[in-house]
Amino acid sequence: MITRAIGAGSLARDLGNWQDTADRRPAYRALADGIRLLVHDGRVPLGVALPSERELAAALALSRTTITSAYTALREAGYLRSRQGARSTVALPSGRTAAPARAGGPGPARAPETVDLSYASMPAPAAEIESAYAAALRSVPAYLDSHGMEPIGVAPLREVIARRYRERGLPTDADQIMVTSGAQHALRLLLGVLTDAGDRVIVDHPTYPNALEAIRRHGARPVVVPVRPEGGADAGWDLEGLRSAARQTAARMAFLIPDFHSPTGLCMGAQGRAELVRIAQETRMTLVVDETMVDLWLDTPPPPAVASYGADRSVVTVGSTGKSLWGGLRVGWIRADRSLITRLVGARSAVDLGTPVMEQLAAAHLLGDVEDLLERRRGQLRRRRAAMLGALGEHLPDWKYTVGPGGMSLWVRMPTPVSTALAATAPNHGVVLAAGPRFGVEGAFERFLRLPYAREVDEVRRAVASVASAYDALARGRDLAEPHLVV
Repeated sequence: MITRAIGAGSLARDLGNWQDTADRRPAYRALADGIRLLVHDGRVPLGVALPSERELAAALALSRTTITSAYTALREAGYLRSRQGARSTVALPSGRTAAPARAGGPGPARAPETVDLSYASMPAPAAEIESAYAAALRSVPAYLDSHGMEPIGVAPLREVIARRYRERGLPTDADQIMVTSGAQHALRLLLGVLTDAGDRVIVDHPTYPNALEAIRRHGARPVVVPVRPEGGADAGWDLEGLRSAARQTAARMAFLIPDFHSPTGLCMGAQGRAELVRIAQETRMTLVVDETMVDLWLDTPPPPAVASYGADRSVVTVGSTGKSLWGGLRVGWIRADRSLITRLVGARSAVDLGTPVMEQLAAAHLLGDVEDLLERRRGQLRRRRAAMLGALGEHLPDWKYTVGPGGMSLWVRMPTPVSTALAATAPNHGVVLAAGPRFGVEGAFERFLRLPYAREVDEVRRAVASVASAYDALARGRDLAEPHLVV
């Protein structure tokens, strides 16, 4: 089996000023601690091989003895796993891997005073939803003399979706659209057609937890490429790392969220989108782009759709009404070339026979004239984001984050890797959280927390105060000082 390796240059870049420290640790220990923190932050993916000692020594201008000692310290602490005849790979020490909570959505109803931040979704725009279903009820008689099963989707909705792509500058016909029962359903259909069990699928890291679950359940293997919020637009995505991962693993598919990325809120720039399409074409990899957040820009609109930068066969686009309108309206879609749509329709019969007609007609009514509603939703999110930023500055000023230009959440870096423990104790303080490891693989992101700002302003403020209370209680109950390796 091929082991993916991280390059010495990439590791040196991510380490940054690892020697800029006020203590008197030896260089090998400082280096080992720097690599260990990259593992916890998800920047060095689990299962990859570190650079050879010679390569890293050259990249860092250190002696090989220093690199050897650092690797030995990591190995003894459980952060490197050795196998006979193979390079050591990155791991987490036994007992440190956090089992992510199930990503199937919000849990049972809780007391009214508890704010649930375990999911990022806004309440429905009630008047518009009621009007859409009333219009759908008036339109449905035209379908009652048929069997009512529409595996590709009803024509009015497919035409509305195609028109919205054309308005964004991406030529699209209705026969390039397949309607699904949400974006998650779309991803499962695509996995079934584009990949086999055991295939590699490249994903952002962190990413949407339900996407990771779908990949695993299909029997495919996620290959993670770090997203770095502090890098901004194009620099937030490690495109060279993505190209290297695609070549080394022969991944057949990539699932990425370049439009107001979940959970960071980043938006990939035009240059990065063009490069992303080139990578997909060079490596013959199908790029599945999740656009469920595309309408939730809060500062500036996104660049043209990724599919605008290349041939239809290289890029497949997934969309949904779930985030921008209402999660209860289970309508999504796939935009792809006609041949792939035909294959998807043929494969769908093993899963279901079509999205309910009423939901499709309601979605067609909403999407037919939706811009005023979307601007109101964006205005709500801007006010709620401002409330969260103010509350974090007041209650948790030492927590770090980069404010993305859109989306529904902040990806917050805590001073200490206690995300799972914090999520466990938070309900006792009035808030429900999704721990950072839910958004990564094999226990990464213990130093991170996703904080959605989709709730009302007063709830957002109360939630942040509750998070601070839970964090303080955790600090009183245990030593939150960052541990050093003992060698």
